[in-house]
Order: sequence, then structure tokens, then C-alpha cells
Amino acid sequence: MRQILLFAALTASLALLAGCTLSKTKKDTEDVAEKAAYHKISAEEAYEMMASQEVVVVDVRTREEYDGGHIENAVLVPNESIGSEMPEALPDKEATLLIYCRSGRRSKDAAQKLMALGYQSVYDFGGVIDWPYELVKEG
Repeated sequence: MRQILLFAALTASLALLAGCTLSKTKKDTEDVAEKAAYHKISAEEAYEMMASQEVVVVDVRTREEYDGGHIENAVLVPNESIGSEMPEALPDKEATLLIYCRSGRRSKDAAQKLMALGYQSVYDFGGVIDWPYELVKEG
């Protein structure tokens, strides 16, 4: 009888400990998700951010699209190249990233993938077709 009570107490203690650890892990995951919330902004808001603070502008289109005209100082990181590894062109997960593509679909997808990789400050300003400012052309 004593062994049964000891076993029951040990089992209850382990279950309680596992529950506490699980809830802490869940809370930590929620905290990270909260910090890395998806931000959809306008081209005008992105332009203001570029003028007023240090940001990394990320073009997630193809090389051909980028060469045809891109925002000045934009870093090319094609959406298709963003996987389970941190992109080499974006070494700082704390940097403020402003993401764009052609129409807005790939920028949203890329923003979500970058947040899943741990980037904390990710802003999607949609497509370059809505960019009312100057573009730089290669070549």
C-alpha cells in the first residue's frame, strides 16, 4: 500500500512538473509570436520609415524583376529562396525589414516566412506596382 501511495505521489509530481514546463514553453512561444506580429503598411508609410529610421528594404521578386526596376538600396532576397535557413543577405534578426514584391502576394508570404525564422520587426508594404516613388534600374 505504501508503494502504491509513493508511486501515485511521484506520478502526480511529474505530471505537475511537465504541465508547468509545457505552459512556460507555450507562453514563450506566444511572446515570440507577439513580438513578431505581421505588419501590413502602405507604400507611403514605408517611405516615411525609410526616411526617418534605419531599415532594410527587402525585394522578394526574381532577379529579372529586380533588375527591371527596384527601390534604391533594396536587398534582393527572392521569396522562393526563403526556406528554413536564415538568408545570408539578412544577418540581423533584430533589424527592421520592409518587404515588397510586385503585387503584394509574395511579400506577405515572405514576411510570414521571415517571422517564422525569428525576425522580429517585419513590415509588408505590398507591391512595387503601388510604389509612387522613383525606382532604380540596373544596367
